[in-house]
Amino acid sequence: MIRDALIAAPAAIKKTKLNRKNPRRRSRELVLQGLYQWRLAQGATEVIEEQLCETSEFAKTDKEYFSVLLRGVLANSIALETQIQLFLDRPLRELSPVEFAILLLGTHELTSRPEIPHQVIINEAIELAKTFGGPDGHKYVNGVLDKLAEHLRIKNSAAIII
Repeated sequence: MIRDALIAAPAAIKKTKLNRKNPRRRSRELVLQGLYQWRLAQGATEVIEEQLCETSEFAKTDKEYFSVLLRGVLANSIALETQIQLFLDRPLRELSPVEFAILLLGTHELTSRPEIPHQVIINEAIELAKTFGGPDGHKYVNGVLDKLAEHLRIKNSAAIII
């Protein structure tokens, strides 16, 4: 009986760790839902934000970070799409709505949140893709954001030298 409990313990611990999401990850998940909705229905930012704020998950988010992300991505979507397209092997419109939204979110964070290490941003995007995307979507998201991060680091390094 004790042996069975010891065998089951690692699985229970692992499950508990997986269920503990920090408020920023929850914010990213809600932003992803909003971007997905925006991609399919082209709703107004304020309406999408209001709907997401009414969900039960919203109470567990970093509310300020959620708003900054959602508004930032939607306000800069054209510029973000242009940056992403440089690193895609197909037109942006051919991406699944989930991958599209994750790439928009990741690109926005890479360009607007220099205080967050790029590895953290990419890892968060990969986790979103694993949770909400297709079977290999996380690999594609990883490849695109990794190339974009490298490009941005080179660009930022050149700006500092000049």
